[in-house]
Amino acid sequence: MNTSRMNRIVSCARSVLLALACLLVPSGAEAQDLPEDLTQLPLEQLMAIDVVYGASKHDQRTTEAPSSVSVVTAADIERYGYRTLADVLRSVHGFYSTYDRNYTYVGIRGFSRPSDYNSRFLLLVDGHRVNDNFYGSGYIGPEGLIDLDLVDRVEVIRGPSSSLYGTSAFFAVVNVITRMEPDVPRLQFSGLGASYGTPAGRVTFAHAFEDGPKFLVSGSAFRSDGQRLFYKEYDDPLSNNGVTQHSDDERNYRLFSTMTFRDFTVQLAANSREKGIPTGAYGTPFNDPGARTVDDRSYLDVKYDHAFAGGTGVQARVYVDRYYYRGDYPYYSPYPTIIRYREHSWGDWWGTEAKVMMKAGTRQTVTAGMEFRDNLKQHFRWKNVDPGPLDFDSQRSSREGGLYFQDEMKVSDQVAVSVGVRHDHYETFGGSTHPRAALILMPFERTALKLLYGSAFRAPVVYELYYGSHANPDLKPESIRTFEVVLEQYALGNLRLTGSAYYYAIDDLVSVDTVSNLFENIDEVTAKGVELEVAKRFKNGFEVTYSSTLQENRDQGTDRILTNSPRHLAKLNAFFPIKRDKLGVGAEVQYTSRRLTLSGNDAPGFAVANLTFLSRQLAKGLDLSASVYNVFDKKYGDPGGPQHLQDVIEQDGRSFRLKFTWGF
Repeated sequence: MNTSRMNRIVSCARSVLLALACLLVPSGAEAQDLPEDLTQLPLEQLMAIDVVYGASKHDQRTTEAPSSVSVVTAADIERYGYRTLADVLRSVHGFYSTYDRNYTYVGIRGFSRPSDYNSRFLLLVDGHRVNDNFYGSGYIGPEGLIDLDLVDRVEVIRGPSSSLYGTSAFFAVVNVITRMEPDVPRLQFSGLGASYGTPAGRVTFAHAFEDGPKFLVSGSAFRSDGQRLFYKEYDDPLSNNGVTQHSDDERNYRLFSTMTFRDFTVQLAANSREKGIPTGAYGTPFNDPGARTVDDRSYLDVKYDHAFAGGTGVQARVYVDRYYYRGDYPYYSPYPTIIRYREHSWGDWWGTEAKVMMKAGTRQTVTAGMEFRDNLKQHFRWKNVDPGPLDFDSQRSSREGGLYFQDEMKVSDQVAVSVGVRHDHYETFGGSTHPRAALILMPFERTALKLLYGSAFRAPVVYELYYGSHANPDLKPESIRTFEVVLEQYALGNLRLTGSAYYYAIDDLVSVDTVSNLFENIDEVTAKGVELEVAKRFKNGFEVTYSSTLQENRDQGTDRILTNSPRHLAKLNAFFPIKRDKLGVGAEVQYTSRRLTLSGNDAPGFAVANLTFLSRQLAKGLDLSASVYNVFDKKYGDPGGPQHLQDVIEQDGRSFRLKFTWGF
């Protein structure tokens, strides 16, 4: 294909995408896996299809949930070629991400502090808490615990939920629901090849015995050679003229298994990921492949879940978790002699939960429960010179627990009330109590209006208390109070309109004090914003979703906009069926406005377009997809952290992925 023809094709594709963007102007991929002809469904049935579990710890319509909720389904993941949980979260309104070429961090409603370790949102897998007990992190990039091919849906619940979940449910709860037989073939293989020397493969086996247990076992592996990158900040002969190569590599291995029998479910998950650090972070010699991190995460979860007649149910679980981190950081001592600093952190913990849900007729649901966690080991060790003697080796343990209660009442067919409260107790700082209340009005058949109030907290993690370079054992919990109005409007023709307006007040935010150089509860932040989303499904299978978010997060001490906080996000997702369910194209455009960097400059705003061509049943059981990410090779970057010399870290240009999935 000659250059001029290629240019015409690219120009044509650009025009189509831009036309869609202009038509629907400044979305998310909120959609359930619906019947083919939705236009024939009664509106009540259409509204009932959108169901969420994580908002109240039981299944309910999203219109009845005391939160603003988005659900991304397995079909969305396939249609838009999502590779990681970060891709999924970026597709819903109010969310964005930052990648520092080692870890991926989520931004929620304009809040993503540089060096935030993803500890201000709660990540669940089938209700199991994934955030570790050392940094409090929920991993969403390639370092994540679950292969997206195993995900049935992702529930995104905005706003505080500490009244049910305790710490970390600060800005949002993300509940990943995994797939299970019969939703997956008995034996399934998946393989892919992608840019930057990236092969990956997965094998999954699932089976259900007649009147007996059913199980799923899956293993996957991923490797990437990484990129050859240029950073002008290192453009000198002693730093390879700013070019780094063979230092952006990555490996990841995952194992996931679920077995259910009657009321019992046993789940095992484990992963190990190693990544090179190509940015020269933390003063490491630029272009040194010895700068790298290793993260291992695993858990074993046993759950009992029984439903009685009348809707009453009990659930209990016990679990064992483990987290391990190793960081290798070479440094000059002095130049050109390179020695290595190595640090380790371990977290071992076990816990138990119990919940009872009771229904009084069809108008009242009461949920009560308890959680307990025993942090058996929170261990940190470093060597300034490795190999060499230990310079620091300390281990702690702690316990924490909480009790919660929630009452949901339908006062009439048009009015519902939800109130809940939870008290947590920590050995480190004492007690913390947080309520949530919602008034849900349905004045018309197709309209839901939610008035929401909530508060939440984030307990300081052991890294901030005792082990970080800025550790302060006197830290208190951060807290947030929120006020939000949500409007959900359904209309004939499968049109759904969602809008919300919110105000957040955050107190005692943990930040590094420039005087003491320690973590302190010093910052107070207010956040306000409005969100709008329109989703439309057509009879011929065409789907389109558009969302726009306007937000402002301001530090009350300085009256300045927060760093890494875009004031505008806009998202467009469209799926074009070409040949019924056999062939289709998923297109998305995501816009992020400029963000303030740590040095006071701006990371420019950008719009990125992605395309995925999906062919199902190419042969019996064989699906094939081809994705192009950043179609127009837009150059853009995310703000760097204090550990970086770069003020803005450039992100990936145009890249490709070809993937097959074959099930039997």
